[in-house]
Amino acid sequence: MKVKATSFDIAHKAGVSQSTVSRALRDSPLVNQETRDKIKQIARELNYKVDKNASNLRQQQSKTIALLLFEDPTTDDSLINPFFLTMLGSITRACAQADYDLLISFQNLSDDWHADYEDTNKADGIILLGYGDYQDYRDKLSKLVAQGTHFVRWGAEDEEFPGVSIGCDNFQGGYDVTKHLLEQGCQTLAFVGGADNHAPEFQARYQGFCKALGEPGTHNSQSYQVDAISNEPSGYQAIKTLLSKPVALDAVVCASDLIAIGVIQALDEANIRVPEDIAVVGYDNIPVSSFTSPKLTTVKQDTNLAGKTLVDNLLNLINGENVETRTLPVELIIRQSCQR
Repeated sequence: MKVKATSFDIAHKAGVSQSTVSRALRDSPLVNQETRDKIKQIARELNYKVDKNASNLRQQQSKTIALLLFEDPTTDDSLINPFFLTMLGSITRACAQADYDLLISFQNLSDDWHADYEDTNKADGIILLGYGDYQDYRDKLSKLVAQGTHFVRWGAEDEEFPGVSIGCDNFQGGYDVTKHLLEQGCQTLAFVGGADNHAPEFQARYQGFCKALGEPGTHNSQSYQVDAISNEPSGYQAIKTLLSKPVALDAVVCASDLIAIGVIQALDEANIRVPEDIAVVGYDNIPVSSFTSPKLTTVKQDTNLAGKTLVDNLLNLINGENVETRTLPVELIIRQSCQR
């Protein structure tokens, strides 16, 4: 009867310790690449297979990542912002490639996220997705840090909020889309979306909007701002409120595509043509943005890169490596809703 090879057999043949073999087979950066390659070659020669369950027990790891979403006030029953649905696929693929399972749930299950997940070995780390009110959950983030929980969040970089964040360049996106409207000859612009620190992503987009309006050559431009959360009814109501005032708008910069869809609907009902009378732009490049009428100019956040970056950075944290906040680039997508 053929005896099954063990990690000790590999260690003996490679002339290293058994712990070095374990690290090498996990692609730990603590083992140099040459040694990792040598150990993996010997493992293949011996037809060695990792016992995942035994490995997890030794390391006290679940080999699971928890993805926690905020509930959003959507117009369907999902309660998930469609932008995050587009990111879900890349997160799932990145977990599978790293041989991790993915546990998905909402963030409001309890007041003690760490107790629900990492402390009970349900998950080795947590990814936080959603545009909840940052002021409401800052203390919970601090608690995660104090407990030593491994977590990363999708969101704007902000020194006031603990932990590692991965986000896109919201300021640059707000600037680029506003600059494009100004180059199209728009003079009176409105920003529809929150502009305070309860929603730092929207706030950064608004700051980019203001930066473009404040540059030389735009001194005759006027601007307005109306609060809205990221759904269609909020955008619809915000533009209705603005239209009730004596304002002659050229363009509307929306903090999200969902807001923009609501804005376009309200303008259509008021017999205001887009883009001939008022140009409208969004943010996020959700799939439906290319199917609106007219097709929506927007700012693309690379959801494939975002999902992979979130998973990669969380795994680095789990493995004890240093991880820093990252800001990913954005891309202006020009479509019919602002072409004149």
